[in-house]
Amino acid sequence: MTTQHFVSPEGIDGDEVRFDPDEARHLFKVLRCRPSDEVEVIDGEGGWYRVRLDVVERRGASGTVLERRRDVGEPRAACTIAVGTLKSADRFETFVEKAVELGVTQILPITTARTQITRLRLDRLRKIMIAALKQSRRSRLPLLTTVRTFEHVVAGMPDNALCIMAHEAGPGRASFADLVRSRPAGQPIVILIGPEGGFTDSEVQAAVDNGWQLASLGPRRLRAETAAIAAVAGVMLHAGRSRPEVLPPFQG
Repeated sequence: MTTQHFVSPEGIDGDEVRFDPDEARHLFKVLRCRPSDEVEVIDGEGGWYRVRLDVVERRGASGTVLERRRDVGEPRAACTIAVGTLKSADRFETFVEKAVELGVTQILPITTARTQITRLRLDRLRKIMIAALKQSRRSRLPLLTTVRTFEHVVAGMPDNALCIMAHEAGPGRASFADLVRSRPAGQPIVILIGPEGGFTDSEVQAAVDNGWQLASLGPRRLRAETAAIAAVAGVMLHAGRSRPEVLPPFQG
């Protein structure tokens, strides 16, 4: 299997590619690449490049672009997911990793009435996201925001999006899959997932008052990170064949 390598846009100047020290060491020491070898490079902003290596040393590596493509490996469904921060950092990191692999567009960590953690190691999460991006052979790194409040996110979504709050099964709950399948072609989707303990009644009402639709992910009670992963997988399964509208970065 061909390994992808991450180079930020600043490392690509015309047809010249300069690898950062970590990627250079991996090329040299782990993959044992040599000059004239070809590798795949992604820049996290939708750029994909076939690169011929010119210099491969322990301390640095560079190459020349032979081929360019756009949005290789990117899904057609624009999907933002807002998730209450979890008490377990490991579980939140698992969610972030799998969300990137599945094709999410934006990740919004939020605080709610029942969240117990309000800070995240965004630098560590970014490293996890880049590794997941390479693993899944995508080319566009999802946007990860700083932690926002529930109220800010619920009121701040764009009017053109289908906004779904995942909530336990009950009267008036639509099927998550039915909502996703029945949306207009290309409409972006925003999913809201609660932390441990779920949402309070007042939070549910606030979401409904702001135009969010309540939906059930099924009859079983899921952990928060499991619900988030299942929801993103459902979007990609049921909505991945239509070209999305552009969902702008969250500005709230």
